[in-house]
Amino acid sequence: MNFLFWSNFSLFWFSLCLILYVYIGYPLLIKLLSTKKKLFAKKNEEFLPTVSILIAAFNEEDSIEKTIHNKLELDYPADKLEIIVVSDDSTDETDILVKKISDDTDQKVKLVRQTPRAGKTSGLNLIFPKAQGEIIVFSDANSIYTKNALKKLVRNFSDPDIGYVTGKMEYVNNDGSLVGDGCSGYMKYENWLRKHESITGSIVGVDGGIDAMRKSLYEPLRADQQPDFVQPLKVIEKGYRVIYEPEASLREEVLVDSKKEFDMRVRVILRALCALYDMRHLFFFKQNLMYSFQLISHKLLRYLAFTLLLICFISNFVLIIVSTQNIYLALFIAQLLIYLLAYQGSRITQNKNVPYYYFIPYYFVLLNLACCQAVWLYIKGVKSVTWDPRGGNKKKSIKIMSNAIDEASG
Repeated sequence: MNFLFWSNFSLFWFSLCLILYVYIGYPLLIKLLSTKKKLFAKKNEEFLPTVSILIAAFNEEDSIEKTIHNKLELDYPADKLEIIVVSDDSTDETDILVKKISDDTDQKVKLVRQTPRAGKTSGLNLIFPKAQGEIIVFSDANSIYTKNALKKLVRNFSDPDIGYVTGKMEYVNNDGSLVGDGCSGYMKYENWLRKHESITGSIVGVDGGIDAMRKSLYEPLRADQQPDFVQPLKVIEKGYRVIYEPEASLREEVLVDSKKEFDMRVRVILRALCALYDMRHLFFFKQNLMYSFQLISHKLLRYLAFTLLLICFISNFVLIIVSTQNIYLALFIAQLLIYLLAYQGSRITQNKNVPYYYFIPYYFVLLNLACCQAVWLYIKGVKSVTWDPRGGNKKKSIKIMSNAIDEASG
């Protein structure tokens, strides 16, 4: 009985402390470090380099026109801006709409078609050599930038130490009204964390739809690698900083369909796990041990936190049986309450104003379930290469590719 108690006692408190560290301890530590080590980018508002905005699109007829016009209307010199759209073998009106805009404007709007369909990363590799800008900006096909977003992004590159910059995600309702960070406690949490990571040196995660990097640092990637995860790691590897620019805002419609949100998270995490394996040498990067610490704490442990949650729950249940201390019953009830609130939250996610006491547990559990699914797919050798328009109503077209060994054995 003593062995059963002490083994579960150790598992419970170790897992609980590590969970608290991942979600609370690490952010507080980064906050503390940001008060001691302040590395602000040397921004120059007059710095206006040539810019190429790269957009990968698949069946985006509902949003591509609005997105391109949004980029053409940005507060940036027209002669220093070009837009290149790669259509990943789209089967709808995407190509026709892009060509129409290209023909109707004097500004540089180019269409490149990728056939057969090969995914976003392959598409970006295809159009990168055609880009003329000193700075490459990555936009999603449904990303709407605020008027001054581009200037706010590129001003950071006047600092020679900056290699990659990401902006701020803001969510809007489908009527276009701004919801902001309040729509997603998770995004508010992530943006707060990025702000303080940026001050201490570099951030670990980026948004993907409003990213910029020096063209000279771009590296062609494998089709299964996630560009908005691997490219920043490559930039760190080269000795440059990756920072967060909160004044460069991106607006996207909030997803109210939990199934689509879950599928999107699984796909993103799966590709991130592949990226972490490819760049695993950064877990002990002698040139920047601080970043190694951030990468392990912010990403690796976060993606594996579902295992800690499971251990915490099971060991807590055993402790209720083998221990007479009421604290374990109270902690077990607290865990059950969180999961019950998450379940209730999943049933009302389509409401515009979900109370935070439902939304936070719901999204916390959703993310960890997505991590669990992604890790399982990763272990099986599954790789996500192509994508579905975010929040779209089109026929699902996510293509999951297994590696050659799995296909042969299957």
